[in-house]
Amino acid sequence: MKRAGQRVVVGTEAPHTSQTSKKQKTGLYGSVFGDSALCTSMDWGSLPHHVILRVFQFLTLVDRARASSVCRRWNEVFHIPDLWRRFEFELSQPATSYLKSTHPDLIQQIIKRHADHLQYVSFKVDSSTESAEAACDILSQLVNCSIKTLGLISTAKPSFMNVSKAHFASALTVVFVNSKSLSSIKMDDTPLDDPSLKVLVANNSDTLKLLKMSSCPHVSPAGILCVADQCHGLKELALNYYILSDELLLALSSEKHVDLEHLRIDVVSENPGQVEFHAIKKQSWDALVKHSPKVNIVMYFFLYEDEFDVFFREETPVTHLYFGRAVSKAMLGRIGMNCPRLIELVVCANGLQPLDDELIQIAQRCKHLTAMGLGECEVTCRGFLEFVKMCGGRLTQLSIMEEVLIPDSDYSLDRLHLEVSKHLGRMWFPDMMPTW
Repeated sequence: MKRAGQRVVVGTEAPHTSQTSKKQKTGLYGSVFGDSALCTSMDWGSLPHHVILRVFQFLTLVDRARASSVCRRWNEVFHIPDLWRRFEFELSQPATSYLKSTHPDLIQQIIKRHADHLQYVSFKVDSSTESAEAACDILSQLVNCSIKTLGLISTAKPSFMNVSKAHFASALTVVFVNSKSLSSIKMDDTPLDDPSLKVLVANNSDTLKLLKMSSCPHVSPAGILCVADQCHGLKELALNYYILSDELLLALSSEKHVDLEHLRIDVVSENPGQVEFHAIKKQSWDALVKHSPKVNIVMYFFLYEDEFDVFFREETPVTHLYFGRAVSKAMLGRIGMNCPRLIELVVCANGLQPLDDELIQIAQRCKHLTAMGLGECEVTCRGFLEFVKMCGGRLTQLSIMEEVLIPDSDYSLDRLHLEVSKHLGRMWFPDMMPTW
């Protein structure tokens, strides 16, 4: 019997469940602001500048521009200099590119209001001449800039190479002269020339630390030597092999220079059979390593087999080697003999001759080798296992295509997996697709 006025509650969990359901319906705003009513009355325009700025930093440029139209306060934050230190101009033609081009009105707004705020700038263009010329036009307007990093990125050829050398050089000169603090420059496949490099050196010799310029046919060995002679803080350098010289290596090894950390060399056959590659003296390499003992020397080869003759006939302090085309057994044998500092080796193709002896020699003499990749090559399971045994646990990366491994009377592929895993100290399987 219940007493008069007594309430009967059926299902004591019901009130709690109801509140939980209410919170779930309010979603994120309910958890942050308590309930939807408070969220509705929230004055978003009153958020502190630093909070809005933090939110804007996570937005894409398009979403950031849209958000700037919410109110005057958000528009003010949109133009805070911190948001314009780093910017990538994307320039493309709708008919020929998948890139989403930066809107012309926004570009003009940036030039007008934020040119002097830009510090880390890159231009990503498609293959069209129009996009490359538009990039040059923007560079020409950056008179009041203080850029530290400049990158010119072409998603496909010819792009910048179709721009007249005079137009390109004139645009770069504006940035080189006015920045005064350039520390990093990356540009491939451009009409960069020696006079432009001299302007760069004259205005930024104390600050330049990284210069990456591959496939710039108008740059001569004398032009890059000018950079090496004057930019004593240079730590990273990337260039084509035809620019490399004994004089350049000796200049980088002078007492005035800081230790070079990274030297990348692209050895590319532009005109097969028409270019004879020159040799670099062992004394020049030795001078560089003596001055910069921890330098990484990276070489990318895209040559035909009969063009390798001058390479690795003497000891060469290369640390990373990538062969994008077929390389002979004899060449790999020379690497085993003359590359004691080798850390990483990738061979995309060799042919149908087993490389057992060459790999074993590399394992014996290249005591720092930690990464290996093999593509269209052949090696017996027994020879490969011997290579792994000699390298041991120091092989942190081992990317071998499955069809490279030839089963023999001693090892099947299944047994090889187990044996290699045991010697590496981790589970290992060959790759189905290249990972390099």
